[in-house]
Amino acid sequence: MHVTRDFSHYVKDLGAGLNHIDLAVEGVSCAGCMAKIERGLSALPDVTLARVNLTDRRVALEWKQGTLDPAKFIDRLAELGYKAYPFEKASAEATEAEESRFLLRCLGVAAFATMNVMMLSIPVWSGNVSDMLPEQRDFFHWLSAVIALPAAAYAGQPFFRSAWRALKSGNVNMDVPICIGVILALGMSIVETFHHAEHAYFDAAIMLLTFLLVGRYLDQNMRRRTRAVAGNLAALKAETATKFVGSDEISEVPVAAVRAGDLVLLRPGERCAVDGVVVEGRSEIDQSLITGETLYVPAEQGTAVYAGSLNISGTLRVRVSAAAEGTLLADITRLLDNALQARSRYMRLADRASRLYAPVVHATAALTVLGWVLAGAGWHDAIVTGIAVLIITCPCALGLAIPTVQTVASGAMFKSGVLLNAGDAIERLAEADHVIFDKTGTLTLPELEVVNAADIPADVFALAGQLALSSHHPVASAVAQAAKARSPLMGAVEEPGQGVRAVVDGVEIRLGRPSFCGAEALASRNANLDPEASVVAFSRGTEAFLFSVRQGLRPDAAKIIAGLQRRGIEVEILSGDREAAVAAAAKALGISEWRAGVTPADKIARIEELKRSGVKVMMVGDGMNDAPSLAAAHVSMSPISAAHLSQATADLVFLGRPLAPVLAAIDYARKALHLMRQNLWLAVGYNVLAVPLAISGVVTPLIAAAAMSGSSILVMLNALRARKVAGEASSWK
Repeated sequence: MHVTRDFSHYVKDLGAGLNHIDLAVEGVSCAGCMAKIERGLSALPDVTLARVNLTDRRVALEWKQGTLDPAKFIDRLAELGYKAYPFEKASAEATEAEESRFLLRCLGVAAFATMNVMMLSIPVWSGNVSDMLPEQRDFFHWLSAVIALPAAAYAGQPFFRSAWRALKSGNVNMDVPICIGVILALGMSIVETFHHAEHAYFDAAIMLLTFLLVGRYLDQNMRRRTRAVAGNLAALKAETATKFVGSDEISEVPVAAVRAGDLVLLRPGERCAVDGVVVEGRSEIDQSLITGETLYVPAEQGTAVYAGSLNISGTLRVRVSAAAEGTLLADITRLLDNALQARSRYMRLADRASRLYAPVVHATAALTVLGWVLAGAGWHDAIVTGIAVLIITCPCALGLAIPTVQTVASGAMFKSGVLLNAGDAIERLAEADHVIFDKTGTLTLPELEVVNAADIPADVFALAGQLALSSHHPVASAVAQAAKARSPLMGAVEEPGQGVRAVVDGVEIRLGRPSFCGAEALASRNANLDPEASVVAFSRGTEAFLFSVRQGLRPDAAKIIAGLQRRGIEVEILSGDREAAVAAAAKALGISEWRAGVTPADKIARIEELKRSGVKVMMVGDGMNDAPSLAAAHVSMSPISAAHLSQATADLVFLGRPLAPVLAAIDYARKALHLMRQNLWLAVGYNVLAVPLAISGVVTPLIAAAAMSGSSILVMLNALRARKVAGEASSWK
């Protein structure tokens, strides 16, 4: 009976004529598997993207709309030796938890068997050079066999299953030579024991499995921790929202049923399901995991709230600006997903090396056996040497060298508020020696603040704040925010391009341009005293006042700039803002190199000039006009509050109000690059030293197992050092 498979429910329409599906893939365990799957799927016509995420064993596929049935991908993966099915987060987590428990059971069995076999092997090793009787030695060998054979059959399942899947599909992976080495070592040991030989290799086989399982369990545990970061974000996402379906009628609906412009109710203790603006109510909200702000934020009319924020006290009515996939939380999740899937230049190098591994190592082992036979050695000694070559050349260290560093560094960067948006961003960021900052929205906060509040009488300030609530102008919003105004004035009228006016107790009050309020003289004097500030005037009858408004610098900007300069990195400001404003910011931050009034073309020209002189430029900007220079720089970074185009162009995105993630990213990138190179050299050095020794016959299978396992664990422990950096890099939370 023919069974029809319909996976259309899992297919997403990406627009621009592309479809997307995520598939869970069983048996993906190393860089070699990733490369094979990506090559195999990318070879299908009309596939535009095939990217494996080793962290959660998921492959993301994109293809031209209407050209392929998703079932074809599952069939293709089956041909490659992997079982696949549509990815569902809950199911994937349950499967992985079960795999983790199974791996731990295998490790326990292998470790227990190793300890007992070694206890039997040590008397044999010492007895062979003393007075042990052959019968005693055979007895210990048989006892070792009774322990090692069932233990290897159980504990070796993760490798045997993987190798069998690969062979069944006509391929080989890294587990194939491991299994060949283990089975040959065990088989040779049984033959040796039958013939009362001095040596058997049960200890080598079971110890090899133990150390491989240690490495695999550590690897899985490390990836689980990194994925937990993404899981924490996903846990913030509310699945339902309380939507107003009438003036006083509410209904709990799925987030998918909420649209921009809808009104939702947010009660105390609830997580917001949408991005929006408060239109009624007062409360405090905790949005530390979204924006990085650690203090509770007062929420009132006009306050922006984001999906994932926790409402602490009062009830709020929120006008929806984005829901479901359009929220800031969804953007952060997408960027984190990109970071976990990112593939660096060094990782691609390791992939290529691992791809060459299987044919090379099998040929080396076979030639070793033949070579020793031709040289006059017996088949027994030649095969033992071949087993040692198979074991010692396992490329686990090479396969783990780069992905582990990348995974650990990505997780550490996220904890510092940085998301990777490009695969090789870490390497390029580590090379940066010149940072160009845009000023507005990058060195400064996006919001405006009143800087002369102390000079304004309290009653005037309060009245101006109430009047400002009737205006949508950002400068007026800054006045209302600073005055903590709550109630707008009745009868206020906004005159486009001028300001807003109202009558209070028979007296007309105005807020807006100096000319609109009769405050030109005040504005002229203020321009001389504080040329970089913007101004908004307020008049009450014949009285006139002036509010100076400007964007404040990010709270830690000066400290971070000093930190960059201490690391030998040149810092420069290129801004389209007025000269006075840029000069004041540069002076406050201790930056001697700055230019004001520059256009996007000027920024690109400056970057190209620096590049021609061999400088590696890092561009940090947020505006849509910064997107070209972000693309032109050696590496680029944007705040999460940046325009969408800039976010998409930047190689990295940082969260929160502080500038600390910029410095943290550089520190983590430099350390990660150092560890990647160190791991590669460790893996290469190990093979350069170990392989000739194994071929020459001076390495027994036991020593080969210990050496290979030790090299894998060494590179993984080395990769864990990417979690921490010294200095000012600190968590944004």
